[in-house]
Amino acid sequence: MKSPRRDQRANDALRPLRLEPGFQTNAYASILITMGGTRVSCSVTLEKKVPPFLVGRGQGWITAEYGMLPCATNTRCQREATSGQSGRSQEIQRLIGRSLRMMVDLKKLGEHTLRVDCDVLTADGGTRTASITGAALALRAALRRMAQEGLVAADPPIIPIAAISVGLVAGEPRLDLDYEEDSSAEADANFVMTHAGRWVEMQCTAEGRPLSQEEFDALAMLARKGIFELLQHWRETP
Repeated sequence: MKSPRRDQRANDALRPLRLEPGFQTNAYASILITMGGTRVSCSVTLEKKVPPFLVGRGQGWITAEYGMLPCATNTRCQREATSGQSGRSQEIQRLIGRSLRMMVDLKKLGEHTLRVDCDVLTADGGTRTASITGAALALRAALRRMAQEGLVAADPPIIPIAAISVGLVAGEPRLDLDYEEDSSAEADANFVMTHAGRWVEMQCTAEGRPLSQEEFDALAMLARKGIFELLQHWRETP
């Protein structure tokens, strides 16, 4: 008998998703993504320059920054501007940046940098995967705006991506874990995938015991299902 989830979802069901494009009016492009109790502001800044290691090479760059606001969790976390960036934040923003760079040929950007800020307003599990899913849509909006402004070729080819968390909880594979499930999971994983079903990133950690191949495959297939559902919003979001 399957153990009920706190919100009564099926094990293969996503949390309610809401996308609010243009959330930050001063950003070059932005979106607020809400997945269940997790809310992340994803905002893009356009810089008409590239990092020093790319100067003169005729290509652009995409990078990301990630952080949690002090009251994102039930106990106040200290601002990293005063305490210094944590290793967790560094690891997550590198994951986001790597994932976003898979979306577009950087040579098509010219010498421009697109910097994506992912700020967690409320954290209830899956903040890194929500950040990637929201940031990818914000990046698409930024690339479209660059095309409209003549900064890149019209309609630059973009590979849609999305990300989701999965885990083994009470011995059962579950999709889109909330914080309670994530903190009690025997194993948890984060997957990033393209619209063509090609994997971009996989992060998987066994907490209680090593995973079998069958269990890992079950998690991967569950993530695949959830990501395909998330990617349907690429057609619905401007």
